[in-house]
Amino acid sequence: MSEVENTRCGFVALIGAPNAGKSTLLNALVGAKVSIVSRKVQTTRAQVRGIALHGAAQIIFVDTPGIFRPKRRLDRAMVVSAWGGVDEADVVCLLIDARKGLDEEASQILERLKGVRQRKCLALNKIDTLEVEKLLELAQKVNAILPFEETFMISALRGHGVETMKAKLADMMKPGPWLYPEDQISDAPLRQLAAEITREKIFERLHDELPYQITVETDQWKNLPDGSARIEQTIFVTREGHRKIVLGEGGSTIKSIGAAARKDIAEASEQKTHLFLFVKVRENWIDDPERYREIGLEFPKE
Repeated sequence: MSEVENTRCGFVALIGAPNAGKSTLLNALVGAKVSIVSRKVQTTRAQVRGIALHGAAQIIFVDTPGIFRPKRRLDRAMVVSAWGGVDEADVVCLLIDARKGLDEEASQILERLKGVRQRKCLALNKIDTLEVEKLLELAQKVNAILPFEETFMISALRGHGVETMKAKLADMMKPGPWLYPEDQISDAPLRQLAAEITREKIFERLHDELPYQITVETDQWKNLPDGSARIEQTIFVTREGHRKIVLGEGGSTIKSIGAAARKDIAEASEQKTHLFLFVKVRENWIDDPERYREIGLEFPKE
């Protein structure tokens, strides 16, 4: 643990509609990839914790799944996980895509936040896409519905306003000891992060060709005598047609996915990586409680 005196520590939940930019913001605040990012909605499924330091403060950011109207069992599990992150936080930060403004999804989250007891902040993201006058108008509109303690104007992708946001949130943390070692940036096990990295690369390569129900599990992580790691992962899809898409002609698609994932996993684990990917069809995985536990979600019984 750190020897910094007069330490502060606390949890900040990042919530918002799908694709508001929560995962991109978390990575920017921490300064490293701890949450996967893609253009596909509902990419983040379970809570992801990223740990950042600012002066004597340790801030534990909780990236939550995008909050939307659930239609299926997996949807319900993700929304429950998102609001669970709010319940455990000291500060709740609502992230709104400035381009979309106060749309239906953001409005519903805003209404529910009225009943949340925690300190609340607002972050308008993607400010580089909107004129200053419209940004100020949006900030006033949102704060008129629910007054926020702080309103941040940021671009998570470009880093604009991120350090100012981190500094303000650090001041809001309560006095107390740090909960994690000084050099730790996430509480996610490497096996889980590796699986999420591969899922990110699948979405990057096959954005519109696959449903978001696809999942990846790390079956084996073996550290070899030369210091490298042999990793075996299984990509689960719900249809044979999806399996063929992931494999690609002559295995070309899965090779490119594996190459991209191997690079990021090696960087995250700080060791040379040998990655082996397998694709299996599991039609009803979305109704299998074990699969939910594997990705960090509670299985909804109804």
